[in-house]
Amino acid sequence: MAKPRNDQDERKRRSRGDGGIHWDEARQRFIATVDLGNDARGKRKTRKRSAKTFTEAKERLKELQRDLDDGLPITPNVYKVKEAVNSFLKYGLKKCAKSTVDNYRCLAETHIIPALGERNLRELSADEVDDWLDELSLTLSTRTLRLLHSILNRSVRMAQKRDKVKRNVVQLCEVPIGQAGRPSKALTFEQAEAVLEAAQSSWLRAYVELSLLVGARTEELRALDWPNVDLDGKPDAEPEVLPSINVFRSVREDGDTKTRKSRRSLALPTRCVVSLRDHHTYQQARRKLAGERWQDHGIVFASQVGTQLDSHNVRREFRRILKAAGLNPKEWTPRELRHSFVSLLSADGVPIEVIARLVGHSSSTITETVYRHQIKPILLEAARTMDDLFPMAS
Repeated sequence: MAKPRNDQDERKRRSRGDGGIHWDEARQRFIATVDLGNDARGKRKTRKRSAKTFTEAKERLKELQRDLDDGLPITPNVYKVKEAVNSFLKYGLKKCAKSTVDNYRCLAETHIIPALGERNLRELSADEVDDWLDELSLTLSTRTLRLLHSILNRSVRMAQKRDKVKRNVVQLCEVPIGQAGRPSKALTFEQAEAVLEAAQSSWLRAYVELSLLVGARTEELRALDWPNVDLDGKPDAEPEVLPSINVFRSVREDGDTKTRKSRRSLALPTRCVVSLRDHHTYQQARRKLAGERWQDHGIVFASQVGTQLDSHNVRREFRRILKAAGLNPKEWTPRELRHSFVSLLSADGVPIEVIARLVGHSSSTITETVYRHQIKPILLEAARTMDDLFPMAS
């Protein structure tokens, strides 16, 4: 005898955490479903897992129910690594400069998404990430490997916050040692002379001289404006005030300098004063030629219409100068003029602490380990003092 129909039973819905298994004819798979209750709008929420066999579907259902009982998020089964990375690039870098976002996206699209992008994020293992990093270490520098690890790690961490995955296996992985990156270097005195001579016929002459003879960063020079340039000084003052530039801004996203100590005033060598005066005259001529197209931002090193120079403009002209100086343009970058400034001062005996203040470093450690390339033999003071104290008998 059939069980009598009960309308109350018909209207009854499964409780939160209840689950079931059914056969999906279209997909030809068993579907395990668990009920998560209602969302904020009152809509019923479920999570599903598919399996080829009924036994496998039972295990999937138990896993869903166990996670629900433990208070863990029921993560989607088909959320891929590429979705996590793209979400991070879209929402996780809002405070970063456009150049940083472009760099991260290029790295992700070149190395992360092609290798790991189609992998379901919840199934990604630490072994897979380790193998991926080890393979990249054969061709990439350690710095690039660290950046790639950081991008993937932050992507998975964001996915965790959004209940897309339970754990972050990327943070369990160590970054291997990669290939040696391109080392920074400094011009010798003879090379520096050749570059300064070659720059005499270039519109970038004053820029090159300020980088090499004053040590300003390239991003600081591109943001330098005429109100922060003093080409006269106060020769009658006591003590004398030399011509100088105030480095208070940069082309970074927030317009500020790299560090607090990077905000500094730098006295100008006579050569730089002359080149800046010539540059001002040149810019006035360019302003008349541009006419109404000129945009007056007061920038010292401006484009042909007064706007801020792009880094590509600087590099292109700098390569032309290097070629005229007899150097290989592919082997040098504008920032190495600043490295050369540090090394030339060090080679002439200027104390490293003084150089660190001139280049705006927060301490002399960076100046010592990264920027100073052509160093005279160091740690001589103690040996010379001991020779004076305890001279050898003649």
